[in-house]
Parts: sequence; structure tokens; C-alpha cells
Amino acid sequence: MARVVLKDLTKTFNKVTAVKGINLEIRDKEFMVLVGPSGCGKTTALRMIAGLEEASGGEILIDERVVNDVSPKDRDIAMVFQNYALYPHMSVYDNMSFGLRLKREPSGKPWPMNLKRTYTKEEIDRRVQQAGEILGLKALLQRKPKELSGGQRQRVALGRAIVRDPKVFLMDEPLSNLDAKLRVQTRAELIKLHRRLGITTVYVTHDQIEAMTMGDRIAVMSNGLIQQCDKPLTLYNHPTNLFVATFIGSPAMNCFPVAVKEQGGNVVADAGVFAVQLTDAQAKQMRAGGYVGKSCIFGIRPEHIYDQRISTLVQAGAGNTFSVDVDVIEPLGSNAEMHLKTGDITMVATIDSASPAKVGDRIDVVIDMEKSHLFDKETEQALY
Repeated sequence: MARVVLKDLTKTFNKVTAVKGINLEIRDKEFMVLVGPSGCGKTTALRMIAGLEEASGGEILIDERVVNDVSPKDRDIAMVFQNYALYPHMSVYDNMSFGLRLKREPSGKPWPMNLKRTYTKEEIDRRVQQAGEILGLKALLQRKPKELSGGQRQRVALGRAIVRDPKVFLMDEPLSNLDAKLRVQTRAELIKLHRRLGITTVYVTHDQIEAMTMGDRIAVMSNGLIQQCDKPLTLYNHPTNLFVATFIGSPAMNCFPVAVKEQGGNVVADAGVFAVQLTDAQAKQMRAGGYVGKSCIFGIRPEHIYDQRISTLVQAGAGNTFSVDVDVIEPLGSNAEMHLKTGDITMVATIDSASPAKVGDRIDVVIDMEKSHLFDKETEQALY
């Protein structure tokens, strides 16, 4: 297995800098996810690790070796692409074994006998059969790709990578071509596969749900920079800035401008049409940071907003309760996503389906202030 280290990695296309000097350590046997919106530089970073793009600056180390000038075939990596890239005229067995049959090493003999196969026929068969067993493909090894479902084709692409027994797996949005149900199923299979093989994996996706459920750690990227790299729940509960806060989590965090001010010995976040009272710990931080009297951005996740009539988790009080109009209700079964409005502020709340609220109702909602967030208006950095 191997550790992957990126040092001040940069990539420039003409006058556009796609990756802006990122630093990242991917630990041995770790499942690292690079996530971010389209154009953030995540796939470019992955392709530089693979050697498919030349780095404009910085270093890439795989297993403590600088590989900037090493060809892709000699980096001991295996890549799974967004499209399956299977040979349509070959069987599953031949698709999985093709790379092993091609690999040659110097034999010391004169040309044209100066190269020999790296793997024997027996070794190739052993690796393909083993990968087929792991991926549940043993009964499909003689089929052609056109005879397979989308999920089966994706597993063949994974099998082609597994048989190489690489130091690092690189995966570029491998589930994006699957339907929603199959994506969830294959996601679970990938997690179990990584646990079984223990191979260092770098996984690129734009889907933050995939990132949250699969990654040991997640590197959130935007504009060619890593905004935050941490464990999934740390990103969710303690985002370092407004971008991470709104990108991680579905539905996205509600954010709106507020004025932080003293009121009756307490510190409140005043949105104009309503005000909420900060906890003692939060108030202490705001006073110490000199933010009392300044404009900030208040954030609260939809699942931390409750209908007061059925709220049992959070005690309602004057400092965390206000009235809103129910604009839209999206039933999801056990809960419902309610689009709420008060004045010119709109927000989304994930409310238990037991709520009797209907479209057009005016209801009182309770905010869990312990789970709230405040961000600097200028820098967008988290204040607590």
C-alpha cells in the first residue's frame, strides 16, 4: 500500500489556473474523497496524480517517491473512469485480464525477444478469478459488455483495476452513470471492497452525499483550492467557512445576514424580521472577537428547525422561537421539507411528518441554537 502526498500542486491551462498550489496528505489505506462543484479542480488534481496531466508546479509523491516525471504505467496506480471504457468485442474475462496480458518486462535478450510477459497465464487467471469472486462476477466472465447491466459493467471496470493489485486506486466519478437505486447499492459495495482490500483510494465526486457516506476524510475543493479537509462529521458540524457549510449537507444550510448586538445583557443575532439569542458560550466568543455591533451571516441547518407544536428535542423560548409562513411542503415519508418565509427571508426546514402544518399556515418554529453557525460577512470564515 502507499501514502500519496501533494506538495504545492499547481496546474495552469494557458492563462487559467485550475489547481492553485494545493497541499494534501492521503494516508496509507485511506479512502480520501475530493468533492466540489464542477470546475473546482478535483478531476484535474486526480489526473495529475495518475500522470494523465503534467503538473505545472509542485510535487506528487506516491509511496515516498516523487513521480512527477514518471509515466502513468510506472506509477503503480489503477484508475476507474466515469465511463466504463470496456472493449465491446471482448468478454468480461478478457477485459479484466487485458492489462495484465499486455504488461512486459526486459528479458535481457536481443530484439525482438527483448521483452517477456510480466505475468504467467496461471497468475493472470488466478487474479481474474479472485477479482470475479470479490465482485460477484464469476458467473459473468464469458459475457460481453452488451449483455451486462450498468452496475455489472461498472464492477467489471473495478475488476480491471483490482487485478493489477496497485498501490493506489484513483476513481473519477465512477457511479455517476448509474440510476439512483443502483448508485446506493454500488456505493455500499465500494465501501466493503475498500475495507476488504485496504488499498489507498482517491475518489472524485461532485455528489456530497457520496462523499459523506464513503470517505474516511473529505477534501472540499472550490476555485482550485482545498477549503477544508477533515472527517465527514467534522465538516458537517464544524465547517471552516461559508462555502463548506452550504456545500456539505442536503438540503443546504440556511444562511441570512444578521446584525450581532447586545440586548438586555444577552447577545442576539437580529435578522430584522426576527432575532435569536446566542448561547452563553457563543456570546462569549462574539464579545472576545469584537463582533458585537457588526454584520455577520447566520447559518442553521434545515434539520435543526422544529415545529414548536411537536418539538421535544429543543426547549422553546423567547430567544429561539419565531413565526413563519408555510410556503411549500414536500412530503418525504417520515419527514417533510417545508419552505418557510418570514418577511424577505426564506428558509427550508426538515420537519417531522407528524406536524399538522399546511401550506398557507403561520406557525411558530424553534431553532436549536447549539447547532447554529455564524460567519464573518467579509471573509466568510466561521466564527463559531
